[in-house]
Amino acid sequence: MAPRASWKGYLRLSLVSCPVRLYPATSSSERITFNQLHKDTHNRINMKPVDPELGLVERSDLVKGYEYEDKKYIVIDEADLESVRIESNHTMNIEAFVDEGSVDLIYQDAPYYLAPDGAMAEETFIVLREALRRSGKLAIARLVLSSRERVIAIGPRETGMFVCTLRNPNEVRGTAEYFGNIPVGSPEPEMLQLAEALIQQKTTTFDPKNYEDRYEIALMQMIREKLKGHKPIIAAPPDRGNVINLMDALKASLSQAKPPAKSKSKTEPTAKPAAKSAAAKPAAAKKTTTQKKA
Repeated sequence: MAPRASWKGYLRLSLVSCPVRLYPATSSSERITFNQLHKDTHNRINMKPVDPELGLVERSDLVKGYEYEDKKYIVIDEADLESVRIESNHTMNIEAFVDEGSVDLIYQDAPYYLAPDGAMAEETFIVLREALRRSGKLAIARLVLSSRERVIAIGPRETGMFVCTLRNPNEVRGTAEYFGNIPVGSPEPEMLQLAEALIQQKTTTFDPKNYEDRYEIALMQMIREKLKGHKPIIAAPPDRGNVINLMDALKASLSQAKPPAKSKSKTEPTAKPAAKSAAAKPAAAKKTTTQKKA
């Protein structure tokens, strides 16, 4: 089944217009989720809408309301929402171009894929895609999603394009409340050099496949053990040792000379503990034999 577009409209640059479709680039369907059950019956709990005066009500009787004063609402229906029409309802009108690295990560929100809507749109789409790629720029436009206008960044990705919604500046908290009391400081040159050397030692190319969700994997292992009727195995946190001072800790870290850590793969074999146990048996037997000879 072809993926369902979450938005259809036009990508426009000046007088050039191209029909496009927008698709979510991520999915949470594979995440482990829990349902709320009653502790005795284990029946799933249904969340039903309740009116303080009428009690339980049907969802079909619910309407949208905007609270303009405390406990005072104005009802907003679908016709009201449809009457709010602006260009970005159906058009991504490119307003500006910026350097690829100039969009601060803290403003980047949800990613999407952008594709041409039909064969007739492909030529225009490809021209715009390659122009962005060769210029090293991101296009900045606006788009109405989920009843609000979002500023978006558009860039080339493989044979298509990606769209990233950007947070409104009002949504991003200022840093003064969190960083205001942190001193600028002047690190000791030797410690700074050690820290830089440690960074260099662990520098690699980022591959998201090396950073699987270890908590999710451990959670699924626990669920499987419970399904078998076993008690969950509680993994002890690794012993990090005692840190005497920062200088010693930096030197000790640098001397380990380990490559960048990779998360454990779901398909990685887990027979090592058994092998260790098997190797320990002959040692125990040898010790017993020695005692008999003595």
